[in-house]
Amino acid sequence: MHSLSQEIKGFSKIKLKKQCTRVTTLGGRRIIETSDGSTVEVTESGTGYGYVQDNSLDLQIGVIKPNLLLVENSFPDLFVYKTLNILDLPDTIITSYFEECSQFIDQAKAEKGVVLIHCNAGVSRSASVVIGYLMSRDRLSFVEAFASVKRARPAICPNPGFLEQLKNYNPQGDMETITYT
Repeated sequence: MHSLSQEIKGFSKIKLKKQCTRVTTLGGRRIIETSDGSTVEVTESGTGYGYVQDNSLDLQIGVIKPNLLLVENSFPDLFVYKTLNILDLPDTIITSYFEECSQFIDQAKAEKGVVLIHCNAGVSRSASVVIGYLMSRDRLSFVEAFASVKRARPAICPNPGFLEQLKNYNPQGDMETITYT
């Protein structure tokens, strides 16, 4: 029987398989980073995007509440949109956008309107904004707000950074912040 320390001592980097990492920038440029630190730009035919394009749009409306919907941006001539450029990265501070989004939703509600909230795939940023709204305005806990949105749109999957921020989000500003583990 080998101990872990023996295996670690016997480890050799030479046994590792050489790896390359393909990186696509937001502008669509494709770069290959090699294990020795060098980079090579790859020229490919056709246009590329710096994000994963959702080619299987479900176009299903996830009704959270009668005046709060999740849907793709399919009707630009029929609705007033609030457009925010929010990167779907774990280190993006999604909570810093909640108040601005909530005010837009509140204004639409006051005018008896309906709010369409969307992002590229409808699973991370838009879901996080809706969860934050429900926590702020309806005073739901993270667990309740997440479950409500998940019931309406089962595909939601906020990125790990957004989830952590939502779990620690305290819109009422109480003295105590609840932390979920």
